[in-house]
Amino acid sequence: MCGRQSARDYYEVLGIATNASTKEIRRAYHRRAFQCHPDRHQASEEAHKKMQEINEAYAILSDPIKRREYDVPRGYGIRVPKFKKGNKVKIGVNSYSQYRGYTGFVDKEPMKDAFRFWYMVKIEFNGFTTVNRFAEEELERPDD
Repeated sequence: MCGRQSARDYYEVLGIATNASTKEIRRAYHRRAFQCHPDRHQASEEAHKKMQEINEAYAILSDPIKRREYDVPRGYGIRVPKFKKGNKVKIGVNSYSQYRGYTGFVDKEPMKDAFRFWYMVKIEFNGFTTVNRFAEEELERPDD
């Protein structure tokens, strides 16, 4: 980005809602990249610029930290928590926790700081039950 901010809304560029999941962002990126790839449009300058815009949007929105930094000044960060007490959650690949890939249940109502929601998650691990704190961007909805 070289210190500049795009005039376009990255969510609009990818054609997704501001509360889109990581999977929805990835699908939208692949769909747009396929549609607008310069190789499909005889390497036109317009297609090249559009592809750069799509890549920039994906680079920001696919990274949880960059996405949060992008969302908060635009008012997108003022949201309701994604999970509630009792929801089943999966510790995602963005987590540095030893519990990455495990599923658990939100143990308490989430706490909010200036940038994100924090969740206490109860996890069954090696025959023991543990409760750990996770940031919202570390959690996903389980596939099942």
